[in-house]
Amino acid sequence: MELPVLAAVVLIVAGIWSLAVWPQFLRRVRNDPRARDANGKATRFLTVHVVLVSISMVLGAATAGIGIAGLF
Repeated sequence: MELPVLAAVVLIVAGIWSLAVWPQFLRRVRNDPRARDANGKATRFLTVHVVLVSISMVLGAATAGIGIAGLF
């Protein structure tokens, strides 16, 4: 795959950004009172956010991977 260097660097930075930011967000969501019900069971609030963060991190890793592949 051939990408301009600038485009590859932008993809790498965007991927790293996603991998750095989303785990911090998930920590906040896990500590939110809405994340667990009175019995300690995960609520839909937590479940939805875990799915969103997981998908975003997979896409971030793929984005970074594409950027790295584009450099070579």
